Amino acid sequence: MSDLPEGVERRPFDGEEALATQGPPAYGEPTDDEGWRRWDARRSKLGAMLETGMDTGLAGGETVLYLGAAAGTTVSHVADFAGPTYAVEFAARPARDLLEVAEDRERLFPLLKDARKPETYAHVVEPVDVIVQDVATRGQAEVALANREFLREDGRLLLSIKARSEDVTAEPETVFDDAVETLAEGFEVLERDRLEPYHADHLAVVARPRK
Repeated sequence: MSDLPEGVERRPFDGEEALATQGPPAYGEPTDDEGWRRWDARRSKLGAMLETGMDTGLAGGETVLYLGAAAGTTVSHVADFAGPTYAVEFAARPARDLLEVAEDRERLFPLLKDARKPETYAHVVEPVDVIVQDVATRGQAEVALANREFLREDGRLLLSIKARSEDVTAEPETVFDDAVETLAEGFEVLERDRLEPYHADHLAVVARPRK
């Protein structure tokens, strides 16, 4: 298994060892006496990437653009160990929860925007070391390509592709192959892996910008 980022550890919770970050609880997750809170890979695609041993390239302290932050479950953990973390979410209901999560985290900056329209937040987001994307919409590879402009030349894209959001009738592997082919227009794919048993019909991709 690849090394965990600084600020992410394996800690015991109810007799079971699990990923954890140190920070205020955000979604009712278990915590220990030292302020570590469980990072449940079954509720987080990025957590599942770490659990399955993918080489995310995360070291801790990076500047992050998180696309598809939803209510803040995963991005709250990211903000615990990363540097400035820009969290893009379009849907109003989860965005309200995201705003509450951000109140306890000075490095977390919620942006109530559409990840398919990066021009609407380009004036706010600085160049980033990492893009984490978990956007359940058709055209997930296109969303990554549209946001490539924010990523430093030596940065990383950590992308989760949900097959059923692209095509509910096609075989997931076909969907994944098509998405990765599209992604290759602007990224070099370093690693790809399914996220079972944590998430069904999801593919995780680690990529870097093509020069």
